[in-house]
Amino acid sequence: MCRLFGLTAGQARVKATFWLLDAPDSLRVQSHRNVDGAGLGFFGAAGEPVLDKQPEPAFRDREFIREARQAESSSFVAHVRWATAGGRTVENTHPFVMDGRVMAHNGGLGDLARLEAELGRYARLVLGDTDSERYFALITKETDARGGDVGAGITAAASWIAERLPVSALNTIVATPGELWALRYPGQHALHVLERPAVPGPGEPGLHVRSATSSVHVPGLDRTASVVIASEQLDGESGWRMLAPGELVHVRPDLSVHSQIAIPQPPAHLVPLPADNPNIDT
Repeated sequence: MCRLFGLTAGQARVKATFWLLDAPDSLRVQSHRNVDGAGLGFFGAAGEPVLDKQPEPAFRDREFIREARQAESSSFVAHVRWATAGGRTVENTHPFVMDGRVMAHNGGLGDLARLEAELGRYARLVLGDTDSERYFALITKETDARGGDVGAGITAAASWIAERLPVSALNTIVATPGELWALRYPGQHALHVLERPAVPGPGEPGLHVRSATSSVHVPGLDRTASVVIASEQLDGESGWRMLAPGELVHVRPDLSVHSQIAIPQPPAHLVPLPADNPNIDT
């Protein structure tokens, strides 16, 4: 199943190279298991969204690797894809951009014709064949209906789908410059959060724990706090926390993390994953 990554450093612009390429379970490593595409979304100096994505695995996508090393942004969204809906095309590769926001999704939903009918004029935002992009269009519609409140838009869109359509998972990350939202719903796929404080003064600035016995310094994150969201615990740090089923996390520009159980009830039509699926969270 697909894998998600999100990072925000609030007002600071940083690189996400460690998480994307160098961590023990980086997105590049995960792409060996999710081979149908890789993409990176971030924001330019003027706040404009930038996408780099191809229907190729990250480990052999030179452009993804180059961008992962060079891109600087206050927020990132990355994704490695195991295709379940839509072919291997650029249009079907995550992340997606709508109304200046970047989004990626892990999971699946059915009855896309009914979802498209609900989108109305927002269906024009959809360029590919995936359920994920249509989910994002519904998030965009519901966000607009709620005065630009992205968290309320995610909750309303996921709730509408959960009440009416077959669902395996609606895990999603949405980002704007310096701000990030993440939903884990229901509980079939994992989603974790890690809050990394700045490291002022003497000690071990920029230290990232690779495993129980080794570490690596990442000078670009020296003295810069950040929050990471990921489908898997990417390194050996002890601060990773699994989001609860239905939990929505909002990381604000000051890097305060606000969470709530936004959708307490299970989907009306849950599509269970196979018992031997290695991506089930038990």
